[in-house]
Amino acid sequence: MRTIDVSEITKAVKELCIDANYTLSPDMKEAICKAGQAEESDLGKKIFFQLEENLRIAEKDNIPICQDTGMAVFFINIGQDVHFEGGDLTDAINEGVRQGYTEGYLRKSVVKDPLIRENTGDNTPAVIHYNIVPGDKVEITIAPKGFGSENMSRVFMLKPADGEEGVKDAVVQAVKDAGPNACPPMVVGVGVGGTFEKCAIMAKEALTRKTGEHSEIPYVADMEKEILDRINKTGIGPGGLGGTVTALAVNINTYPTHIAGLPVAVNICCHVNRHRSVVV
Repeated sequence: MRTIDVSEITKAVKELCIDANYTLSPDMKEAICKAGQAEESDLGKKIFFQLEENLRIAEKDNIPICQDTGMAVFFINIGQDVHFEGGDLTDAINEGVRQGYTEGYLRKSVVKDPLIRENTGDNTPAVIHYNIVPGDKVEITIAPKGFGSENMSRVFMLKPADGEEGVKDAVVQAVKDAGPNACPPMVVGVGVGGTFEKCAIMAKEALTRKTGEHSEIPYVADMEKEILDRINKTGIGPGGLGGTVTALAVNINTYPTHIAGLPVAVNICCHVNRHRSVVV
């Protein structure tokens, strides 16, 4: 049994909040650079140049990549041999968010009640997904999610008979419906299977996968490549102004499901697909 004081979690979360919002992960920077070289539209190339310049300025001057610094979403893998002391784990995570968003001068975008709309003033509470795994480590992944792209998310409760083609069509349709509103070039997270809520969580977590890596399941990897090709043929393009690169990646996660259903969730993220991980 390993004991971890929750103050360590607070410190790690604080640093993740700031780092994820100031500097895009290496895989995303590489994806944007390659996409800019591949883009065939002159206007699209100019947009990619501006995106890369924006990333350089944010990293150099320690300022947010985007003014929407998102709602803090966490995936926490907790080793079953870990014992926490010093307070409540969820409170410790939210304290890290409070410190990170306050001290990092990040925009506070969370309201206390979905209808009364009073801002909490420190971007808490976070959305936290816990998972118990073997071992004595704690892996913390943050994915700050802006709502320009979040608002373009979709859940489709397909029929089993819709099959693979139905899944592909649903994902492409979600991207077409989003159009320029999701700030392309985008990364498309997809969850297939499970239940209504399970597929949505899988789609969100799929966005944290290293860009350029495909599913280990061969047919799913083939679907990712085909859907990406179809999306990039829509002509939506960078900034929604036309071009040959609308999406940088399509990441699909799957899970067993009921004989009577085929749930599919699509969670789109803009080109600022922020994700960072640390192991405590």
